[in-house]
Amino acid sequence: MAPALPPAAAARATAWQVLGIFLRLGLTSFGGPVAHLGYFRAEFVVRRRWLDEAAYADLVALCQFLPGPASSQVGMALGLRQAGAAGALAAWLGFTLPSALAMALLGLGLAAGAGWWPPGVLHGLKVAAVAVVAQAVWGMARSLCRGPVRLALMALACALALGWPSVAGQMGALLLAAAAGLALWGRGADAPPALEPAPGGHRAAGALLLGAFAVLLVALPLAAHAWPQGWLVLADAFYRAGALVFGGGHVVLPLLQAEVVATGWVGEDDFLAGYGLAQAVPGPLFTLAAFLGAVARHGAGGWWGAVVCLVAIFLPAFLLVAGALPWWERWRRLARVRAALSGVNAAVVGLLLAALFGPVWGSAIHAPADGLLALLALAALAWLRVPPWLVVPLCGLAGWWLVG
Repeated sequence: MAPALPPAAAARATAWQVLGIFLRLGLTSFGGPVAHLGYFRAEFVVRRRWLDEAAYADLVALCQFLPGPASSQVGMALGLRQAGAAGALAAWLGFTLPSALAMALLGLGLAAGAGWWPPGVLHGLKVAAVAVVAQAVWGMARSLCRGPVRLALMALACALALGWPSVAGQMGALLLAAAAGLALWGRGADAPPALEPAPGGHRAAGALLLGAFAVLLVALPLAAHAWPQGWLVLADAFYRAGALVFGGGHVVLPLLQAEVVATGWVGEDDFLAGYGLAQAVPGPLFTLAAFLGAVARHGAGGWWGAVVCLVAIFLPAFLLVAGALPWWERWRRLARVRAALSGVNAAVVGLLLAALFGPVWGSAIHAPADGLLALLALAALAWLRVPPWLVVPLCGLAGWWLVG
């Protein structure tokens, strides 16, 4: 299935070529989703001319509209455009595999025994997570919560998530914010189209993929309840996390925390340590799933748990981006869709703020030295522009030094 985009200026690549290009990006793309989109633009718009600026901006807009990891979805869409479904799979494998392997190995090392980590390193990684989440909350609030109404939606979502700390509470906050956005801003004019609409056959294929996404979202919980096998329960939890997280990146933290920590599958210390480590590797933050699957105590764990959780959290992204792309031009022009998304964007900042107040801060900051280390890490990230892949291991070393 080919998405509805203008023809590429360069010849189409094979799936193997797509794999090689994205593998190099997966080994070198530090800095988070925003930086990843910059790397993609330099590689595919400027250097290779696979598509022009307008088409690339349209892809980015689609992937920011959909739940899931935006930069990975843009990569999948680029691979799909060049080499079909095999190209989308190649793009995902190349971009995800380096960090996923690193996170799975780190998780296996942690599961092998506490002695694998020097004393204090895990605590330093948890303090680094405080700084990373605080920076994400601040940056997202500045762009997504402009004005008193959006700030109020952010605060209400935060309060609801703190008062009802579960996946149901988080989804309730998102639904209420979407309804509020629709009521407040849903009467504007529809935007003009930017690209030609997709042919009917492409829309039919897209509808099938979107239907598969919805069927799995309903069927996996039923199957996990009927046959509570360890791997099936993990697949259900991580599929829902990948399917329901708007904003991608750091916003997956509260959803995963509710799924795996609150249920006792993963210890809170291990969870926050993995989150901190995910900042220090290239590629998508969602590869945290490989770490959590490796350390999971619920039936699976090890390599099998890492693979199940990794595939489950990314599968919704593939189904959504491949299914929605042919329909995107019609959807993005609707004022009601843009209004609902505006409310959802404000709410996801509130959910992340609740995670900062709850498990992240409470698990990491126990003494004045912890607070000072978190402030120093935040200053390094936000004002000195030190990359996270350097700040996180330095916090681990500082934690080791403080304990020693």
